[in-house]
This record gives sequence, structure tokens and C-alpha cells, in this order.
Amino acid sequence: MREIKASDITSTVARLFEHSCHYLPPDVVAALKQAKEKEKSPVCRDVLDRILENANIAGKEQIPLCQDTGAAVVMLELGQEVHISGGDLYAAVNEGVRQGYDKGYLRKSIVNGPCFARVNTKDNTPAMIHTDIVPGDKLKISVLPKGGGSENCSRLTVLSPSQGRQGVIDFVVKLVGEVGSNPCPPVIIGVGIGGTTDQTMFIAKKALLRKVGEPNPDPEVAALEKEILEKVSNLGIGAMGYGGTVTALAVHVEAFPCHIASMPVAVNMQCWCDRHEEAVL
Repeated sequence: MREIKASDITSTVARLFEHSCHYLPPDVVAALKQAKEKEKSPVCRDVLDRILENANIAGKEQIPLCQDTGAAVVMLELGQEVHISGGDLYAAVNEGVRQGYDKGYLRKSIVNGPCFARVNTKDNTPAMIHTDIVPGDKLKISVLPKGGGSENCSRLTVLSPSQGRQGVIDFVVKLVGEVGSNPCPPVIIGVGIGGTTDQTMFIAKKALLRKVGEPNPDPEVAALEKEILEKVSNLGIGAMGYGGTVTALAVHVEAFPCHIASMPVAVNMQCWCDRHEEAVL
């Protein structure tokens, strides 16, 4: 049994949130540069230039990439041979969120009483925590500051199994067309297929942690990703909705076994500011 201190979890979570809100991951920067090369619209090329300039300034000046520093989404892979000492795991994570958002001067956006008073919690907690128990003696922490604009464009449906692959394509492409510029394209589109409604929403969001443009290892799923991306590109929405040829940087699909009578499908939309970071303790 390996011991990990709750205080180390707190300091790691704080660092990850602060850093991820100031620095765009290298794979996202590379994807944006590639999008600029492919983009046919002069206006959208200029928009992509401004996005890349924004990312450069944010890193140099240690200021947020976007004013919406998001809900604190935390995904944990907890080794079954790990013992957390000196405190509660979730309390340690939430304390890390408090410290990271305070030290980084990050906007606190979480409110209590979602359909009542909507009073700001003033420290961006509680975090949205998802935990998987895995083999081993390590703890992997992945953080995803999730902006409200893109999250508002996410959707869940339950298709009939008879709608199959084409039903998934139609649902995703129609949604992207409907939300247009609202999620701040070029977007990364996380798609979950299968499981139950809660499971498919989770895997759609988890898909956003994958390196941008890295295909699913399953050839059938990878082919689906490619086809959806092509059809989304043909919508002509473009960067920030200015009518270009690059509407999405990537489509990431994750699939999970499901009941014979249903086929849940979820889309978790992510803006160009695909902030995420991870650490292993």
C-alpha cells in the first residue's frame, strides 16, 4: 500500500488549474496553426491569428486565456493500492480548486441554488469530480476548466438502435449547425456512444482530454470520427462563426457497451480554448 498525502493532492490540483488557465496545451496550439494553414477564408485566418496571439500573450503575461475560467472538472484515476493520508480525497481536491483559483486570479463562476438564489460560492467550488478505481499505486489527476458557453451547447439523446451509425452522425452534425458560433469555434467535439445516459455524458467529456486529432484506436470508431469531422467542416461556420472552412479542430468519439434496447448518445462541445492538464502522483 502506497501513501499519498492529501496536502500533495491539494497543491497539485491548485497548480494544474492555475497553469491550465494560463497556457494552451501544445497539441491545441498545433491544431490551431494547422487550421490556419487549411482555412480558405481570409477573415477566419485573421481570427485564428488573433486566437494564437491571445494564447501567446496569456502565457507570457500569466493571465487567463479566457475570462470564463470555467467550472472545475476533475477526473481522478485512483490506484487501488493507494491510501490517502492526512485528509479526505474530495476535500483535498476542492481545497486545491480554492487555492488555484485564488492564486491565479481566476474568475469564480459557480453558484449555489441553481434554480433559486444562484449565490456565488466565491471560490469556484464544489468541483465536478469523477473517480475511476484502477490497478496500481498511483493517482492520476486530470483537470478540465470547462467554460459555460461551450457546456451550454452540449446535448444528450437516446437513439433507437435501428438508427445506428447514421443516427449518430445526423445528431452530432445537426447540433453543431444549430449552435453555430455559440461554443466559440473552431471546436473540439467530444462524443459518447453507449452505456447509460450518465455514462455516455461522462465519456463524451472524457474524450476531450485526448490529444487533439488523435484518432480512437478502434478503426470503426476512428472512421466515424473522420466522417463527422468532414460533415461538420461542410457546414461553413468557421472560426468564431465568420463563415470559414474549419469549424472543428477534431471529433473525439468514445464508445461503451449498452443495453440491447437503447443507444444513448452525448455530445460535449469544447471551444477552441481546450484547457486541460494532468499530473501523476
